[in-house]
Amino acid sequence: MRIIKSIPLLDFASPYPINAMKRILYIILLIACFGCQNKQSKSDSYSIIELKARYGSGDLKQWPAPQLDTSVQDFQEIGSLPPLNLAQDDSIYKAKRLLGKLLFYDPRLSGSKQIACASCHDPDLGWADGKRVAHGHNRATGERNTMSILNIAYVTSFFWDGRAETLAEQAREAMENPIEMNQHMQVSVKSVREIPGYVPYFKQAFGESEISSEKLLEALAVFEKSIVSRKSRFDRFIAGDTTQLSNDEVQGLHLFRTKARCINCHHSPLFSDGQFHDLGLSYYGRKYEDLGRYQVTKKAEDVGKFRTPSLRELAHTAPYMHNGLFPHLEGIINMYNAGMVSLKPNEAQQKDSLFPVKSELLRPLELTTLEQEQLEAFLLSLSSTIYREPAPDQLPQ
Repeated sequence: MRIIKSIPLLDFASPYPINAMKRILYIILLIACFGCQNKQSKSDSYSIIELKARYGSGDLKQWPAPQLDTSVQDFQEIGSLPPLNLAQDDSIYKAKRLLGKLLFYDPRLSGSKQIACASCHDPDLGWADGKRVAHGHNRATGERNTMSILNIAYVTSFFWDGRAETLAEQAREAMENPIEMNQHMQVSVKSVREIPGYVPYFKQAFGESEISSEKLLEALAVFEKSIVSRKSRFDRFIAGDTTQLSNDEVQGLHLFRTKARCINCHHSPLFSDGQFHDLGLSYYGRKYEDLGRYQVTKKAEDVGKFRTPSLRELAHTAPYMHNGLFPHLEGIINMYNAGMVSLKPNEAQQKDSLFPVKSELLRPLELTTLEQEQLEAFLLSLSSTIYREPAPDQLPQ
């Protein structure tokens, strides 16, 4: 309306005649201004009242359309995690879960007899370890940040590079890795067989007392899949309780799905597309170099690609990224706002077929300081009161 008020109102009945051409120009300008006003109302952001009403309606159909790149495939809207069919009332399921829990906390599965699965997946640390990279056998350090096992039942590939297709494969590799638990699977099975106290647990879980690697890994997987997030404030908000999110958090939610472009990779109720992307953080040719997915596929296009992590429970799982070099969300949002890091090949790398190519989904966002703060506030609303599983009072003897 400010534009319209700046144009003198015309009185066509005035006794002072106005040039006909001027009248026509005024009319055209008025029509153009009204057109701009209408276009603005359709494309600009919604008011906070409208955003709260739409996102908090309990109906995803009321949400504003997300801003997606055409390259995004298999898009799923963000939302609450669907319930898992865990057969929690089934006695066999309960027995397998209990056995898996005992094994999860048992350091005798490691070569040093001092490292358990829970050493790197601590319930008090968001089911991760709070370290930049994990510490394993003889305090050896790995190259990557420990991923939380929260909501792992919803994940379709494992590790940052996706090298394991099942949770059993993931557990086996962690146990056998010389800088992690450092014990071959068959040695672990032998160790468990030598503990009489485990026999009744295997019998209850599998109907027989024979202990095998397959049963051990299955029990571990059953337990780990049961570690699921509680409802977050975001979940309660989109179910209809509009008091759960502040105005800034709702604005952050809208930015997440639109201007900030987060939803291109962090979609689905898990807030992850399960895909692999190069964010420009492979440190190619430098300290901390990590070729990511390429180490699995040996395809040049996969250099520097890592699996999109879930954004749920971010408040409990710092530090961030595959190398754990980023302790705060604020810094990560700053980098995304700048379009992330653009690596440029030096003279020796000009013809290097493995030189990484940053994802085309990344570009400068031009978020204001306030918008960055709103986005961070929303991301933190995805965290809940962390689910903790108390350690067993005593392990089988």
